[in-house]
Amino acid sequence: MAAAAGCWMSPKTNFSGGGANLQTASHIRFLRFDISGRSTHVKPKAWTAMGTLKSSHLSFARVTYNHKSLLTAVPNANDGHTSASLVDEEEPNTNHALSSEPETFLSKWSPPSYLWRGLSVLVVAGQVIVRILKGKIHWRNTLQQLERVGPRSVGVCLLTSAFVGMAFTIQFVREFTRLGLQRSVGGVLALAFARELSPVVTSIVVAGRIGSAYAAELGTMQVSEQTDTLRVLGTNPIDYLVTPRVIASCIALPLLTLMCFTVGLASSAILADGVFGVSINIILDSAHRVLKSWDIISAMIKSQVFGAIISIVSCAWGVTTSGGAKGVGESTTSAVVISLVGIFIADFALSYFFFQGFGDSLKNAM
Repeated sequence: MAAAAGCWMSPKTNFSGGGANLQTASHIRFLRFDISGRSTHVKPKAWTAMGTLKSSHLSFARVTYNHKSLLTAVPNANDGHTSASLVDEEEPNTNHALSSEPETFLSKWSPPSYLWRGLSVLVVAGQVIVRILKGKIHWRNTLQQLERVGPRSVGVCLLTSAFVGMAFTIQFVREFTRLGLQRSVGGVLALAFARELSPVVTSIVVAGRIGSAYAAELGTMQVSEQTDTLRVLGTNPIDYLVTPRVIASCIALPLLTLMCFTVGLASSAILADGVFGVSINIILDSAHRVLKSWDIISAMIKSQVFGAIISIVSCAWGVTTSGGAKGVGESTTSAVVISLVGIFIADFALSYFFFQGFGDSLKNAM
C-alpha cells in the first residue's frame, strides 16, 4: 500500500500570488488518502484525517491520477514560515513497461497512400476471383450493373467511335488516294479499328462514365459507414458491391467493343464514299480480305481485360476512401487516372503478345 497526501481548505481560505500560494488565518487541515491496488495501477480508496498545521503561506502542486504525491515542508524565504508543497513523483507503471516494445527502424514508418491502395487492388481482385469460383454472386445486382454498363453506355460509345473513325478516315484516305492505294484503305481502317481503336476508345469512355461512378458510389458508402452496416447485417461488401460490378464490366465491354467496331467502320466507309469518292464496296471488300477471326477475338479479349481493370481499380479506390467529401472527390479522380494508365499499359502488353508474329495481313488488301 502506498500513501499520498492531499489538503482540504477551510471556507475562510483566500488566494494570493496568482494562485501559487495560499494565505489563511485559520487552521488548514491536512488529510491523507491511501492508495491501494496492484503494482500496475493505482486507485484512490479512502480519505483519513492526518492532522492540522498552522501556516501563513502554503505552496501546492496538483496531484494526478497515475502519480504518487508526497507532502514536503521547506522554509519560506520571504517570511521565515514553513511552506508546504506537494511534489509529484511519478509512479512506475509496470504494465506500460511490460507492454512497450523497443523501437525498430521501421516502427514509425507508414506506407504512402498510393502504395497501400495499389496493394488493395490486388487484394480486391483476389477476393473477387475467389468469390466467383465459389459461386457467391449476387445476381440481382449483377443484372442491374450490366444494364448500367451496357445499354446505358451504348449511345456515348457509338457516338465516340463514329467520330474517331471519320477522323482516321480523313487522314488515311487522303494519303492513300495520292499513292493510288484506294483498295487498301478499307483493310488499314479495319485493322486499326479491330486491333486498337475500338477496344481502347470504348474502354476510355467507360472508364470516364462508369469507373468514376463506381469510385464515387463506393467512396460515399465508405465515408458514411454504409459498408460497415452491411457487415453488421451479415453481408459481405465484396459479394454485394464489388463482384457484380466486375462481372458486369467484363461482360459488357466486349459487346460494346464489337458494336463500336461496326459503327466506326461503317462511318468511315460512308465518309470515304461521300467525300473522297472511294466506293463503300471497295472498302468493305478490302476489310473482309484483311480481317481474320483472331483480330476480332483479340479485340474482345482486350476489352474484357480493360473492363476488369476499370471495375477493380474503381471499386478498390472507392472502398479505401477516407476524408469525407473531399476524399470522395480525390478518389474518383484518382480512380479514373489510374484506370486509364492501366488500360494503356495492358494494351501495349497484350498487343505485343497477340500480334508479334503478324505482318502479312495487308498483302491481301493489295
